[in-house]
Amino acid sequence: MVYDDVETAARAELRELQSDRLRETVEHAYENVAFYREQFDEAGVSPDDVESIDDIERLPFTTKEDFRDEYPDGLFGVDHSAVRRIHASSGTTGKPKIVAYTDDDLEMWSHAMARTLYAAGVRPGDTVQNAYGYGLFTGGLGFHDGIESLGAGVIPTGGGNTPRQLDMLRDLNSDAICCTPSYCLYLAEAAEDRMMDISELPVSRAVIGAEPFTDPMRHEIERELGVKAIDIYGLSELVGPGVSVECDEAQDGLHVWEDHFYPEVVDPDTGEVLPEGEEGELVLTNLTAEALPAIRYRTGDITSLNYEECDCGRTMVRMDNVTGRVDDLLIVRGVNVYASQIEEAMVDIDDVAPHYRIDLHREEQLDTMHIRAERHEDADSTAEELEARIRERLLEVLDVKPDEIDVVDPGGIERSEVGKVKRVFDHR
Repeated sequence: MVYDDVETAARAELRELQSDRLRETVEHAYENVAFYREQFDEAGVSPDDVESIDDIERLPFTTKEDFRDEYPDGLFGVDHSAVRRIHASSGTTGKPKIVAYTDDDLEMWSHAMARTLYAAGVRPGDTVQNAYGYGLFTGGLGFHDGIESLGAGVIPTGGGNTPRQLDMLRDLNSDAICCTPSYCLYLAEAAEDRMMDISELPVSRAVIGAEPFTDPMRHEIERELGVKAIDIYGLSELVGPGVSVECDEAQDGLHVWEDHFYPEVVDPDTGEVLPEGEEGELVLTNLTAEALPAIRYRTGDITSLNYEECDCGRTMVRMDNVTGRVDDLLIVRGVNVYASQIEEAMVDIDDVAPHYRIDLHREEQLDTMHIRAERHEDADSTAEELEARIRERLLEVLDVKPDEIDVVDPGGIERSEVGKVKRVFDHR
């Protein structure tokens, strides 16, 4: 069962729709965004050269640096009088990326989010607790509008105030909660501290996103909260949450809503489009945006694409879970590794909890790595035994040799109630 018929459309039908929408998007961007007009002219391509979706590779990329160079509104495709909402990225590594929405953009977004939540198993009439932050971050309002568009009831708790979150889950019989994966685990710990029986909570699923996470961490969430944890993906530059989602039936990759967002995977170094199944950097084009027609945006997220039809019947391509970011690649003494790979290797060890911290330093021209992991509350192993097992596992699986590994007691790693959790601290 699907929310929209287009989710099961034949590939030929879908590509025809994508081709029509790409032509419209390119023409709109060329006529209304000076940045794109200059980029296309420099690349020697015009809207007349785009006849089908196959021509997308002729178009230049858009990068996060372009958003910052054109700050605040140089990428807008409409006048400010037509803008109905502004959101922005956190801007932790520079100027925030400003994104805008027209009435039609907001309608498209809420519909895409309703489709996303339906695929995740949420149904009209359900009660959904939205624990994503409201404000400039796209998560809170993106989920909120989607929940209402679906016909479900929303409890707009926002981020933080964990005791209230638990009370609302219990007292208002919430069917689902939407939040980051790290906050799911924090909720489980807080419930235990309050002597609250998790089995008393009616919530049956968690729609989680905004942070990379591994399958071992997902399994921990499902075990601790007694829910089905569904992964969702999105980013402010395209629209916010609602770009792709795992289906409730298979949980085997995230379906990209290709009628709105065209995905490619490219080699991070060369920009060459990679074939199906090969891992690289995700590139997305918004095919239906008016206020911000992002074309071939390099997300920086590492994933792969799978075009095989899913068991759920949806024909839209599936992207793998994001394994890391191009700019989060850790290079320590010549070894390339992502933090998520370290997490997966460690948490796969019995008695290691899915909480960790990585500190990188440079001492006498050499890079050093210090890993702090957390012992599971039900662990039988000692800290010393787990340190040895982690060291052996990282060397065996990733050829990584941390200079120091500390295993701390349960609760020893700092938690985050609001926003995205930070795992890597680079002091170099």
